[in-house]
Amino acid sequence: MSLSENNIRKKIIQDIRPWGNFKRYAHNEECTVKILTVEPNQMLSKQVHKKRDELWVILDEGLRVELDDKIIDPKPGDEIVILRNSKHRLSSTGKKGKVLEISFGYADENDIERFEDIYGRE
Repeated sequence: MSLSENNIRKKIIQDIRPWGNFKRYAHNEECTVKILTVEPNQMLSKQVHKKRDELWVILDEGLRVELDDKIIDPKPGDEIVILRNSKHRLSSTGKKGKVLEISFGYADENDIERFEDIYGRE
């Protein structure tokens, strides 16, 4: 079952502590967490997933996100929700960059439908 963007954003909890704070993106639930690293001037395929929603937390400058018909040049700390069946792509605009990816739903690398890929993958 797909989540709505609002339901995914409700999962993000900020907890203030005397020493600072932390953000919690998932709590006691099934999810998959990865850090994606995009090398300078490289890009992932334009793709969709049918079995998972994703939340990307941008860790570095110099990344670009294509999400359906939008182009986003996010800043570190920005949180981008990618619902299943949304066409999306991550790329570097010149520097190596990292993104924290939290997948909600069934995470399987075979659940990628590619539309464009500079490496010739299908």
